Amino acid sequence: MPPVHKLYSELRGKGFEVRMINFRENPEVIRRIVRERGYSIPTLIDATGDVTGRLYGVFGPPTVYFVDRRGELVGRAAGSRDWGSPAARAFVQALLDAPAK
Repeated sequence: MPPVHKLYSELRGKGFEVRMINFRENPEVIRRIVRERGYSIPTLIDATGDVTGRLYGVFGPPTVYFVDRRGELVGRAAGSRDWGSPAARAFVQALLDAPAK
C-alpha cells in the first residue's frame, strides 16, 4: 500500500483519485491501521462484503480498477503489483493525459 499512497500523494493534484475499499474486516481495525500508517487515501468500509462482491465482483484483495476521466472502466488487476515501478507510473500518467471528452 505505501507505493499506492505515494503515487496518490504525488498525482492527486493532477486529477488522480484512489479509494481504498476494505471488506469483511473490522471497521475499527481498519480505521486504526489507516491512522497509524498515515494514509490520506479516502477509505471506504464494506463490513459484510456484500456490496463489494455483488456490485463490483471483488472477492479477494487486492483488486484494482482503473476508471478513465470519462468514468469508463478501462482495466482491472487482481493481486499484488509494484505501483512504484516506472511502468505503473507511465500507465497512470497515460490515463491522466487522456482527454476527458
